[in-house]
Amino acid sequence: MRSLRPTLVALAMGAAFLPAARAGLFEDDEARKAILELRAKVQANDDAARQRAEQVNAQIQEQIQPLRGSLLDLNGQIDALRAEIARLRGANEQLARDLADTQRKLTDQSQSVEARFKPLEPQKISLDGREFQVSPEERSQYEAAIGLVRRGDFAEAVAALNAFLKRYPASGYTDSVRFWLGNAQYGKRDYKDAIATFKAFIAGNADHPRAGEALLALANCQIELKDNKSARRSLDDLVKAYPGSEAAQAAKERLRALK
Repeated sequence: MRSLRPTLVALAMGAAFLPAARAGLFEDDEARKAILELRAKVQANDDAARQRAEQVNAQIQEQIQPLRGSLLDLNGQIDALRAEIARLRGANEQLARDLADTQRKLTDQSQSVEARFKPLEPQKISLDGREFQVSPEERSQYEAAIGLVRRGDFAEAVAALNAFLKRYPASGYTDSVRFWLGNAQYGKRDYKDAIATFKAFIAGNADHPRAGEALLALANCQIELKDNKSARRSLDDLVKAYPGSEAAQAAKERLRALK
């Protein structure tokens, strides 16, 4: 009996611990099961999140794709505009050069035309205290005729001066031409014609700077024709009308010579 007691005690003690062991094992299984379920939920959530992310990414890619195409089109348009701007800039630069060349050519042509027509333009002349305009041809003919007078070619001078009066009856040279015509006629010894020319000149130009000289020349023509009475009258008129002139001084000497 005494030998079985320890055995029974051990068995009793084992029986006493058996529910506790079973309870521990049960609790571990529950924990393991909870952990597995949690892991499954986490995995499910991860899978769901991944699928959602993939769906969102797919949607974003679907939305971005047209934008990418639009962006590529926009970049192409920008490149095309840049190329067009560069072309237009080059065209503008060429147009500016062409315009400058055209303006330079027009300026050259204008100057050339002016140079051609300048000899034909009226010229301002100052003669015997008067200013007027004449054509280049008019001036040339006048100077040529006066040159004949000064060289003593009186016959040719008379013809040239008469031709000038016929061609340019309203010329500013007219008074001067008549004065020199009278002198050319005097030099040619056409005294009567010279007297008529001088009288016409004096009658229409009493205030002309050469009126006194014309009166003196008229008196000389009268003296040459032995018309001393008319000569004295002309010389007296000269002294009275132009007392301070050189012609008046010469007239006084002639008057003394005629007495």
